[in-house]
Amino acid sequence: MEDGVLIAGFYNILGWVSVALLVFSVVAFVDAAVHREDAYRAADKKTKPFWLVILGLSALVMGIFPLLSFLPVIGLVATIVYMVDVRPALRQVSGRGGGYRRGSSSDGPYGPFRR
Repeated sequence: MEDGVLIAGFYNILGWVSVALLVFSVVAFVDAAVHREDAYRAADKKTKPFWLVILGLSALVMGIFPLLSFLPVIGLVATIVYMVDVRPALRQVSGRGGGYRRGSSSDGPYGPFRR
């Protein structure tokens, strides 16, 4: 009796994780769609259509297949690569580089370098 409850709880948690990863992929796809085409070329990160296809397929696969199969894992890896490698490069090229420093290139972590 208790085993059935544990298994149902596991699948319930797995369902929520699957929904969260689907949302993560959709957010990455929307972010990729917002950036200009020339930003991809300037950042030397493939092309905009390439990333839109990859991230769109990733979101589609995460929505269709169960999380424990290998296709959603491949889609998750592609989404993570976009979010940790391509997105910061695009934001930097577009002038929207995040972070706490918004000064000149001669600024250090605690302010400008002075002699």
